[in-house]
Amino acid sequence: MALRQHLIQKLEQRLSPQQIQLMKLLQVPTMELDQRIKQEIEENPALEEGKEQLDEEYSNEEEFEERDTEEFDISDYLQDDVADYKTRANNQSKDSDDKVIPFAGGTTFRERLNEQLQLLHLEKGQELIASILIGNLDEAGYLNRDIEAIVDDLAFSMNVHVNEEQVLEALLKIQELDPAGVGARNLQECLLIQIDRKQDGNIAKFTAKTILENHFEEFTKKHYDKIAKKLEIVSEDLKEAIDEILKLNPKPGGSSKGSNKNFQQIVPDFIIYENEGRLELTINSRNAPELRVSRQYETMLRSYSEGAKTSKSDKEAVSFVKQKLDNAKWFIDAIRQRQNTLLMTMTAIMRFQESYFISGDETQMKPMILKDIAEIVNLDISTVSRVANSKYVQTHFGVFSLKYFFSESLSTDSGEEVSTREVKKILSEAVDSENKRVPLTDEKLMNLLREKGYNIARRTVAKYREQLSIPVARMRKEL
Repeated sequence: MALRQHLIQKLEQRLSPQQIQLMKLLQVPTMELDQRIKQEIEENPALEEGKEQLDEEYSNEEEFEERDTEEFDISDYLQDDVADYKTRANNQSKDSDDKVIPFAGGTTFRERLNEQLQLLHLEKGQELIASILIGNLDEAGYLNRDIEAIVDDLAFSMNVHVNEEQVLEALLKIQELDPAGVGARNLQECLLIQIDRKQDGNIAKFTAKTILENHFEEFTKKHYDKIAKKLEIVSEDLKEAIDEILKLNPKPGGSSKGSNKNFQQIVPDFIIYENEGRLELTINSRNAPELRVSRQYETMLRSYSEGAKTSKSDKEAVSFVKQKLDNAKWFIDAIRQRQNTLLMTMTAIMRFQESYFISGDETQMKPMILKDIAEIVNLDISTVSRVANSKYVQTHFGVFSLKYFFSESLSTDSGEEVSTREVKKILSEAVDSENKRVPLTDEKLMNLLREKGYNIARRTVAKYREQLSIPVARMRKEL
């Protein structure tokens, strides 16, 4: 098929640069907004922090112009040489988001193991094998590769010829390192390594080791009656042994990883408080910064505009100053629109969930989706979604993400629409108060909810239970 050129005339709607800038600012959380404003001020000298300045402050025009000339020299921005950024290739769209990946500091899990490895004073060959094994451990501290595959890797990639016995010998050395259980090839081996280190003649620990060695499958499925019958022990002794197993760490590598985890501080975008029975909403001052256009740049543009503008440098100066002033005004306007949109959307959410914000009772929350708020504020659903993304509100009973207040609806026997969050709350309370020796099955939970008037199917109960990270009844069983 031959390529042909032809003209097409079509009508389509596209976002302006100002609208794109506003959409990006809407989804930026408060912590990142500070950095975004500082970046804009650094890139645009016509933008300043502070309130709008009155004309009376600059009554002496000659003094201002003289100071302006001293502080700003347009020639600093208009160089004859080609700027280095013009020679760079940029294959990204100007509308694409810039995502920065932070680098975590501190000592990694594998680095700590290698440091301990140096204290064992192994032979050079063994140390090399052990180092390769440490590099093959996953984040949980397990070796998920076959010994035979590691032997092949050493032979083909490093020209080191060893047998499986030598690799197993090095693996046993790694299993002596801390944290206990590291270097195991499965969960059973991991728990056995840990329980072996805890052996001190305690009968409960000895029974726990026997369970892990000979009845591990029954233990994972919580068939405690079968274990007690095979070991010929009473339920109290079995419970003590099970408690010893539950104290072990199934992810020894994760314990070291968690110590280096960075926690992000949450700064609420909104504050809701009750004043004499009425709800009042305020926006975080960081979301409403005071910005202004530089009066010095406005005067500079006026002086260059009133000149002859015959030379090329004068025309470039006028164009440069005008562009910076326009960008500053657009950015200030986008920040104001962001503030108004945030307030308008959060006010609609507060009014919609007024009974919940007053009482703090989760069962008082109404079913609410993005479309409901979009219709109230007369905005697009995507705009409401951007507002709800990464935004938080502070109430008298805690700080919550805006997404927390959105939920689906469920019909009761009386035909009333209730939030699924209300059903999940009742489901969670029922599981917390159940008899752990005989936990409630999904069918019993379904009957309990139907008795309360919630018309719900068993598979829906299972779905909500999984969303709440609640295991099945058999896995919740305790002795």
